[in-house]
Amino acid sequence: MNIDQLCSELGLVRAESGIVEVLREELARQAEALVVKEAPLVFMYATDERARGSGFAVHAVFSVAGDGFLTLRAALPADAPAYPALTRSIMAAHWYERLMGDQFGILAEGHPDWRRLMHHENIPAGTHPLRKDFAWNTRLPHAQEPHLMHQVEGQGVYEIPVGPIHAGIIEPGHFRFNVRGERILTLEGKLFFTHKGVEKLVEGKTPEAALPFVERISGDMAVGHTLAYAQAVERAVGCAVSPRTRWLRVVWNELERFTAHIFDIGNMAGNGTGFTFMAAQGFRMLEELRRLHEALVGHRYLRGAITLGGAHDLDALAQQQLSAQLRKTERELETILDVAFRSDGLMERFETTGVLSPDAARAYGARGVGARGSGIATDLRSEHPYAAYAELPFLVVMEAAGDVAARFRVRAREAAQALALIRAALDSLPEGSAQVALVPKQGSALGWAESFRGAVIDFVQLDERGTIDRLAVSDPSFMNWPLFGELGPGNIVPDFPLCNKSLNLSYSGTDL
Repeated sequence: MNIDQLCSELGLVRAESGIVEVLREELARQAEALVVKEAPLVFMYATDERARGSGFAVHAVFSVAGDGFLTLRAALPADAPAYPALTRSIMAAHWYERLMGDQFGILAEGHPDWRRLMHHENIPAGTHPLRKDFAWNTRLPHAQEPHLMHQVEGQGVYEIPVGPIHAGIIEPGHFRFNVRGERILTLEGKLFFTHKGVEKLVEGKTPEAALPFVERISGDMAVGHTLAYAQAVERAVGCAVSPRTRWLRVVWNELERFTAHIFDIGNMAGNGTGFTFMAAQGFRMLEELRRLHEALVGHRYLRGAITLGGAHDLDALAQQQLSAQLRKTERELETILDVAFRSDGLMERFETTGVLSPDAARAYGARGVGARGSGIATDLRSEHPYAAYAELPFLVVMEAAGDVAARFRVRAREAAQALALIRAALDSLPEGSAQVALVPKQGSALGWAESFRGAVIDFVQLDERGTIDRLAVSDPSFMNWPLFGELGPGNIVPDFPLCNKSLNLSYSGTDL
C-alpha cells in the first residue's frame, strides 16, 4: 500500500509539503493506525515555532516501504505543550518522547516511564536546551537531580553496577544488573554522560559550516551520518547530484560498512570470548583498511568522503589501490571466518546467547544488524533506495535465530555483499564531475542512509537565509540501546560483553 492509499484509507490529508497535520489529541490514535497498516514509526522530533507566532510541534515519521516516509505533525500550545503519549501503544516512541521532554519541555501524557533521559542528575530541572530562547553557551550549575534505576527484590537477588567508567577507551555508560547467582534477571542502561549538543550548536550555521559537526557525531560512522545529512540538505534546496556522485557514495558507504564489519568480526570473536587469534587478525586487517582510507581521502575514518552536493572522487590509480587492498582483505577474511565457523568452542558461545526475539525487535524499532539478525527485513538501501542503490542487485541479509551467532553471520555475509557492491559501483562509475554547486535557501526535508549500524534519518530545516533553523538526527544506536533490556535477561553475567559487542552500539552517536 502506498502513501496516498494509506492516507485515503485513514482519512488523512497531506499538504504540499507531504506532511499530514493532525490534532494533538488524535496523534497517538492516527500513529497506531499507521503501525497497524505496517508503516512502522521510525523517527520523532520536535520544533520550537514560537518565533513564528505559533507554539511547539511534534512530528512522527513512518516508513512506507517502497514509497517514502509519511510525517504526522501535531501543533502544541506554547504555554502547555503536551499530547497523549504514543508509547502507550507504540514502544518505538518511548525514548523519543522522553528526549523531547528533556530538550523542549514537551509532555507525553501517560508515558509509562517519564524519568529524564538525556539530562539526568547534573542538569537543573526545567532546563530545555533546544528551545530557541536557550543560548548555546549557557553555563549551567551542577544539579544533583536523583535518577532512580529499576530494582528487583527477592531472596538471593543482588545488584551489579558496571560503569560508567570502563576499562579501555570506550565512552562512559552505566549498566545495572539485577541477578540471582550469575543469571541476569533485569538489565538497564543509563547513558548520556557526554552530551555534545550538536543539534543546538549547528543552529544558525550554513549547511557547509555544520558539516564537520555532523561528521563527528559518531567517530567511526562519518560516512553514514554525513550521507544522510547531505541528502537532507540537497532535498531541502532542490540540488540534484551528478551520476558519478551517486555511484561514489555507494563506494564510500560500503567501504565504511566493510571496515566496520571487519572490526566487529574480530572484536566479537576475540575480545568477546578470548579467541585472541580472531582479534589479532581482525585488528591487523582493520589497520590496513584505515591506512587505505587515509591514502584515499586523507583521513583514517573517511571524513571528507561525502560532501554537500558531491563526494570525494577516485581517479584510476586510486581505484586500482582500493581494488587491490580489498582483494587481499577478502582472502584473509575468508580464512579467518573458516577458522571461526569450524571452532565448536567459539560457536557454542555465540549460539543461544543474547537472543532478541522478532517481536521485541519489531516493537522497539530495532535497526541494522540487531534487526536483521532477528529476521526483520529492514534496510533503507532496499526500502527507500538512495544514491545508486536502486540500480544495483541487492538483497537484504537476514538470519532468523536472533542470537549472537546470527548477528555474527549477518556481519560476515554483509561484508561479502559490501565488496560486491563496491566492485559493481566501480565498474559502473560514469564519467563527469563528482561535485555540483549547492546554493542554500529556505526549505526542509528528510535525508536517510543505511550505515553499518543501521538507519540514520535526519530532518533539516533551513530558514530564509539558508542557515540551519533545525537539525534533528536519529542515530541507529539511539534505537538499539534499549534492546539490552530484552536480550540480556536469561543470560549469565559473563555473556554481557559478548552481547554488547554483537550490537556494537555508539555512545557518542546516541548522546548528540
